[in-house]
Amino acid sequence: MKIIPAIDLRAGRVVRLKQGDFAAQRDFDQDAVALARRYRDAGAEWLHLVDLDGARNGTPAQVDRIAQIAAESPRAQAGGGVRTREHIECLLAAGVARVVVGSVAVRAPDTFSAWLTEFGTERICLALDLRRDGDGWRPAVDAWRGDTDADVAALLDRYAAAGLRHVLSTDIGRDGMAEGPNLALYEELAARWPAFDWIASGGVRDRSDVAALARTGVAACVAGTALLEGTLPLEEIAACSRAA
Repeated sequence: MKIIPAIDLRAGRVVRLKQGDFAAQRDFDQDAVALARRYRDAGAEWLHLVDLDGARNGTPAQVDRIAQIAAESPRAQAGGGVRTREHIECLLAAGVARVVVGSVAVRAPDTFSAWLTEFGTERICLALDLRRDGDGWRPAVDAWRGDTDADVAALLDRYAAAGLRHVLSTDIGRDGMAEGPNLALYEELAARWPAFDWIASGGVRDRSDVAALARTGVAACVAGTALLEGTLPLEEIAACSRAA
């Protein structure tokens, strides 16, 4: 299983949010480009870039900064506010290897399926951001500020038939909370839809969390705060790549 370092950007700065709450922002005294270089040198094969301004406004807002970061990374996936095919083209032109799409995939499956066909399944990643709703899960949209009644299983079945390969799934309740990942969720998702390369996001704290996620069947996990704070040592990035 791979570790994918996350760099969340707001006005070009490296930040982290708790459960997607813009009022609960923590700033890190890190230059985003230098941080990308450090992760690359530590063995990261991918970076996960989040344009928080874009996510909030519904259109990519930090393409130039993302291009600078992508130039320092072997491969980067990026998202935040991707709503049109032109947004996808813009990010790909900026050097991003894969574009992460969330709200459109939930609200407009026909459009998302068309993008899979047009750009190819290696260039598109579905962001499945989930909030607990009783005994089930509800997909969130619009930078996690809105919920939908979309049927998660029906969406995944449809996209599996369309050839989707990469799915980034976040348990919103765990994101930025340092409470550990939702192992049961990822185990269920990986078992029911094994054709996807699942990327687990939210709650990773340390080596033990990474090891536990590896046993669920996911292909990779995103780590943000844990790497920034050092509770997950940088050496684990290369160690996981060698073991994969």
